[in-house]
Amino acid sequence: MEYRKLGDNYYIRLDKGDEVIKSILEICQKENIKSAIYSGIGGCGSADIQTFIPEKGEFELKHIEGMLELVSLTGNVITDENNEYYHHTHGVFSFKTDGKHQVEAGHIKSITVLYTTEIELRPVIGGRIRRQYDAETGTGFWCFEYDN
Repeated sequence: MEYRKLGDNYYIRLDKGDEVIKSILEICQKENIKSAIYSGIGGCGSADIQTFIPEKGEFELKHIEGMLELVSLTGNVITDENNEYYHHTHGVFSFKTDGKHQVEAGHIKSITVLYTTEIELRPVIGGRIRRQYDAETGTGFWCFEYDN
């Protein structure tokens, strides 16, 4: 992995074997970025995609692997009152199965790079978005109440 800060943004190149979400969170911690949004594309080897099932109150997990074109990655990083980091990431992957193009998409748990993945990380400037826990869903949402 390599990254550079250019202006207010960070440009990240991930290499074979790098885990995308873990790498983004590591950079945020290292650079003291408390809230940010990001987007990216790349060539990946595996991904764990989740879908939240409200009736069960849990995520359903699907693992895919092979030559996965990461067509679109978008997400955010926020921290809670204890400065613990959280991500909310969605992705779309294209791949071939039996000679036909397939697409899988959803909430991302993890992605492993096969060739390269390129991410633009955009820190929130002039404030902070925090995470607020929601007991009904068992997850967290953006909180603007304490934005610094």
